[in-house]
Amino acid sequence: MKEVRKKTVAEKKDLHPRNAHRSRYDFDALIQSCPGLRSFVSVNMYGNESVDFSDPQAVTMLNRALLMHFYGIAKWEIPSGYLCPPVPGRADYIHYIADLLAASNGGVIPRGQLVHILDIGTGANLIYPIIGTHEYGWRFTGTEIDPLAVQSAEKILLQNDSLKSQVGIRLQKSADDIFRGVVSADDLFDCTICNPPFHSSPAEAEAGTLRKLRNLGAEKKGKGVLNFGGKPNELWCSGGETAFVQRMIDQSREISRQCLWFSTLISKKENLAVVYKALKAAAAADVETIDMAQGQKISRIIAWTFMRNDERDQWRKGRI
Repeated sequence: MKEVRKKTVAEKKDLHPRNAHRSRYDFDALIQSCPGLRSFVSVNMYGNESVDFSDPQAVTMLNRALLMHFYGIAKWEIPSGYLCPPVPGRADYIHYIADLLAASNGGVIPRGQLVHILDIGTGANLIYPIIGTHEYGWRFTGTEIDPLAVQSAEKILLQNDSLKSQVGIRLQKSADDIFRGVVSADDLFDCTICNPPFHSSPAEAEAGTLRKLRNLGAEKKGKGVLNFGGKPNELWCSGGETAFVQRMIDQSREISRQCLWFSTLISKKENLAVVYKALKAAAAADVETIDMAQGQKISRIIAWTFMRNDERDQWRKGRI
């Protein structure tokens, strides 16, 4: 029997209203932008076109196609084994940060190169700067502790003219520091963003990998690698997510007049109490919690500022 391709247009209403990925993937359009995706697309058990999300090569090629089709990227490659993050969820973070900055800008989303975003742990993939420069024209500085990831990010910049004047990369030489060593005295940032390591040990990271593989049915296919990849520093750190974010909060006080908003993703709801306690101890002037969801994955953004409302108004006037 001839295989019938079924196209669905169901909207992913849990994504941000401005997220370009609310509709199901249009594989015909994606393949037109990135012909290499064609060999990875097939009809799944539900009669829909899809890729095998347990296959790292398929996931990488899908990401490449999304970045080319929606964000004007000419070339995008990352080294084997490095984190290949899901684009729709990363786009959500950027759009919610735009809303956060709009609240300090008379309800209008600030656009253009005057807006400067600090991306902590930008990775080999450079996803956040790619999305943020395209959607809002923002300027980005990405920091990264892995020299090979820095090389990969810089290669992406060189291969894409739209990014060269918008994005800079800085190597963080200290594993114990977040802002120290990469933020200079004359830097001003409108917001910091971060996707911290989730796990507290290699064993915990491996358990998370196996759990995800089971959910994808990959174990039955004999596959044993995480589909979205990830190097140790991307997946775990001593003390896990809470320890990393606590360091970030502590060090954010040192540059409290150089940044309007600080933010980070928090993957585990049970970590919120520790984060809120740390923010209270740091005397944050305001704390915002922004819920996000992508399918069954629930996360949230925690954002904080040390500036009062009147100080935020002065910041906005000085940045226009």
